[in-house]
Amino acid sequence: MKLTGAQIFVECLKREGVEVLFGYPGGAVLPIYDELYKSNFNHILVRHEQGATHMADGYARSTGKTGVCLVTSGPGGTNTVTGICTSFMDSTPMIVFTGQVPTALIGNDAFQEADILGITRPIVKHSYLVYKVKDLAETIREAFYIASTGKPGPVLVDLPKDVLNDTTDFDGYAKQVTIDNYTANFKPNKGQVEKMADVVVEAEKPLFYVGGGAVSANASEELLTIAELTHIPVVMTLMGLGSFPSKHPLSLNMCGMHGSYAANMSMSHNDLLMATGSRFDDRVTGKLDEFAMNARSKQRVVHIDIDPSSISKNVRANIPVVGDIKDVLAILLEILKTKTSVNWKEKHEAWWKEIRDWQNQYPLRYSSSGDAIKPQYVIEEIDRQAYDQQVFYSTEVGQCQMWAAQYLNFKKNRTFVTSGGLGTMGFGFPAGLGIQAAYPDALVVDIAGDGSIQMNTQEMATAVQYKLPVKVAILNNGFLGMVRQWQEMFYDNRYSHTDMGFNPDFVKLAESYGGVGLRARTKEEVPEIIKEAFSIKKPVFMDFIVDREENVGPMVAPGASITNMVLL
Repeated sequence: MKLTGAQIFVECLKREGVEVLFGYPGGAVLPIYDELYKSNFNHILVRHEQGATHMADGYARSTGKTGVCLVTSGPGGTNTVTGICTSFMDSTPMIVFTGQVPTALIGNDAFQEADILGITRPIVKHSYLVYKVKDLAETIREAFYIASTGKPGPVLVDLPKDVLNDTTDFDGYAKQVTIDNYTANFKPNKGQVEKMADVVVEAEKPLFYVGGGAVSANASEELLTIAELTHIPVVMTLMGLGSFPSKHPLSLNMCGMHGSYAANMSMSHNDLLMATGSRFDDRVTGKLDEFAMNARSKQRVVHIDIDPSSISKNVRANIPVVGDIKDVLAILLEILKTKTSVNWKEKHEAWWKEIRDWQNQYPLRYSSSGDAIKPQYVIEEIDRQAYDQQVFYSTEVGQCQMWAAQYLNFKKNRTFVTSGGLGTMGFGFPAGLGIQAAYPDALVVDIAGDGSIQMNTQEMATAVQYKLPVKVAILNNGFLGMVRQWQEMFYDNRYSHTDMGFNPDFVKLAESYGGVGLRARTKEEVPEIIKEAFSIKKPVFMDFIVDREENVGPMVAPGASITNMVLL
């Protein structure tokens, strides 16, 4: 049968099982929007195209499915750049469909024309410009395949308006995709996994160092089973949080610039470091020349990753294992089960004593003295009240993000969504809306700062219109908090342009959109404000007036060794 490009677009999304489309209409994509109107497709109208990308991103990270958004040409496309880069840095499967001027006008500086392929080329996994309607269905099929296979990432598909209006025969939708020079078959080499098993048996001080790749691979069950079998401690990167239960006795939680003392010391004193979907980011390693120097003479590094280009990129791996992390750990588990002569708990008893000494010497803590609300206390109280519920957390970026990473406790995979690689302010609120769209009955909480939340507050209108009751906890210190902290510590208290003393009234702002605004000025008000917010079936801004100059600690100074921590 003959269909227009716009009709093919909608049909392809249905066949891909797309449950929700985040978008913002404009002239170049009106043919698609007309078909969406006729088909009653589940579309959420955002208030800014950046919000659309972050919603698709949050949806993807929390579900494991590919997030999809649709915008128009020109500024519609350019407004997605930050969201695309956010997705690229954190390896999120996402497809951004952009409108484009008719093919005959491309290159003529037509109204609302932009070379969005050229602009985004360094920050996408792949991109397409569809010149002919007959190629549209195959292109969309390939886009979903590429975005979701191997190392996930964003794919951009640029759609000229005439392609959307043209007609062609639509004969169905390919079940299998074959793309020259692209393979997504990353079955691990069993021999390499056997080598890994051998060194696990030999090691006296092994450590799992787990990153976002384990989250993407849904490898939590295998990781937990191996850790419990072998009594091996687990540290996580910011992106790896949620891959292993926070309260599990084998968990050392987050390592890196704002990681715990025990986590960072264990990263530096192990004799076997098993990097599992982690890329040895600079925020984790600190000064690379001094990373793990205390153990360097005898330390061995196993690096498991689906992306071969990530292995030995920053830290040389003694045993590289390329493959899907879930598959690798499943094979490893079966091998380790055969090592019945090993008393794992006894073998690692001395290692655990060393770790417990670090934990007891410098536990994660903060001073609760004074009348001001401590932001850490707000996070702890949110965690206490939400812990037994089905809860997902998103965050903005800065101090609020680090306190969330330190003081929240995660039970399940994909329940913590944050911008790690790019550190995108304004990410958390729209990402939370994407999560809520996927899980309408769950509690979704965005941990925000007063600076970051203002990047995308307009999406409160989206939240109200589509009944997405995300709760936003604003840690309002009247500063760009993390930048101010650096100015205090490294620039002799010269607070250059970080004072946010002219903030809006967040309570009235929420109410002006039709949401709910609540405020706490004293510690005593905090529990009741959170309880009330959680009971309301509407989006809520909780404005917590917190200690203005509270710092995130511990902290590793930029360029310093990971063991050289400022213990605030």
